[in-house]
Amino acid sequence: MLLDILLFLLGLAMVVAGGNYLTDGATVIARKMHVSGLVIGLTVVAFGSSAPDLVVCLMSTIRDHSQLALGDVVGANIFDILLVVGIVAVIRPISITSDMQWKGLPMVVLASLALFFCSDDRLFDGAATDSIDRTDGLMFLLFFVIFMVYTFDMSRQAPATPSVQKGGPDQSASTPVSRRQLIIAIVSVVASLAALFFGGDWLVDGASGIAHRAGLSEGLIGLTIVGFGGSVPDLVTSVVAAMKRQPGLALGNVVGACVFNIFFILGICATVKPLDTGSISLFDFSALVVGALAVWVFGALAVWVFGAITGPKVISRREGTVLILLYAIYATKLILDLLHH
Repeated sequence: MLLDILLFLLGLAMVVAGGNYLTDGATVIARKMHVSGLVIGLTVVAFGSSAPDLVVCLMSTIRDHSQLALGDVVGANIFDILLVVGIVAVIRPISITSDMQWKGLPMVVLASLALFFCSDDRLFDGAATDSIDRTDGLMFLLFFVIFMVYTFDMSRQAPATPSVQKGGPDQSASTPVSRRQLIIAIVSVVASLAALFFGGDWLVDGASGIAHRAGLSEGLIGLTIVGFGGSVPDLVTSVVAAMKRQPGLALGNVVGACVFNIFFILGICATVKPLDTGSISLFDFSALVVGALAVWVFGALAVWVFGAITGPKVISRREGTVLILLYAIYATKLILDLLHH
């Protein structure tokens, strides 16, 4: 058991570090190739930040640990929607724009509902087992393409604003890249890909070993330590953004991550091999939908009601507290499941 835990922690550290350095290195290479800052942000940075989850889920799927993959995405999204957004709102109320209310948050609700309906074949299709099959995966990928086209179009229409990334201010895409910087970036990308590959392999081995030796289902391990562990960097980044008076950035990161996790990561994994839901229950998928709807409703209240009365359009500290309490209820259920096993 101790070896499995160490293997899991080492793998987790490697995939998180690999994703971070992959983003930095790939951004430098993209700048050298004169790719615009907009395209870098929407492609390189988005992919790099989600690379750890993609690697873990894809390796889990290929090695017949599909419950780990599905549990990772569901657990991470619930963590981001309820706990991350809740904590950020408590630290500093989150301003809600019309674009976020009518375009960003509805995409999270759509992604959550799509996963909910596709995951329960016995309830909706009368099938013998529950799974996310290749048809569902291809549908998710189609939604992802639509989301990316839609996002590019919105970004072109939006006024240019300074962006903030992990590690400091954004470097302009027009900043010259020296030969030394390019070599370092290439080495960083190669090393990051190796870290992602081996780290993902060790993380899956460690997580499945913990589940086997503790008598727990892989789905439960995915929902808890794998999903939570992979989302801790998102929590730290979002809290830092809130403390720097940029809570809207944290909400934007959560929206992007949730949509990317479901439509892109699960889309690829389910297309490679159908995902068995196993011990991941209707309650878990329902919690995801409830969380997405709660944030959307709070956003609607901010825009329609409180914005019209008081002026500021925000998800308040009170609403952030409600989100944290909802997560506490869900976490209590997971703890009881762990104790029951």
